[in-house]
This record gives sequence, structure tokens and C-alpha cells, in this order.
Amino acid sequence: MAAKKGSSTKHVRDALDALESAPDELSALTAARALREAADELEIGTVADVRRHGGTWTQIGAIYGTTKQGAQQRFRGAVNRLTTT
Repeated sequence: MAAKKGSSTKHVRDALDALESAPDELSALTAARALREAADELEIGTVADVRRHGGTWTQIGAIYGTTKQGAQQRFRGAVNRLTTT
């Protein structure tokens, strides 16, 4: 997953650069949306890495201040889609 994470962090950096250099509010909004999408991609990939390396849903939930079930509801579908493609 390291190659994917590197790609995801690059997307975050690129989106942040676009946001910082946006010439107007509409461009800034477009960049902010791209930044959120890139951060979501990075977060889901990192959760998948944690699970792949033995991390539990309970541990992930604790990071987000929720239960094991809350973490599963939030991430399981996206992690499954990521790991099956």
C-alpha cells in the first residue's frame, strides 16, 4: 500500500497547492473539494493499511472517538472496495 499512500499524499499536496494559489473564490472552492477528496482517499487507504497489518476496528474507532461498530460503519465499505479492486 505504500505506493498508493505516496500517490494519495501527492494528491493532497497538489490540491493544497491549488487551494493556496487559487485566483478567486470559485477556484478555491474547486480546490477545496479536490483537497477533501484526496484526504478521504488517503484516510481510507490508511485505514486499509492498519487493518491489513493487524489493527482492529476497536483501535480505529478509538482514534475517531467512536466504537468498533462506528468505525466499521464509517470505513468498512470503502476499505472493502479499495482492497477488492
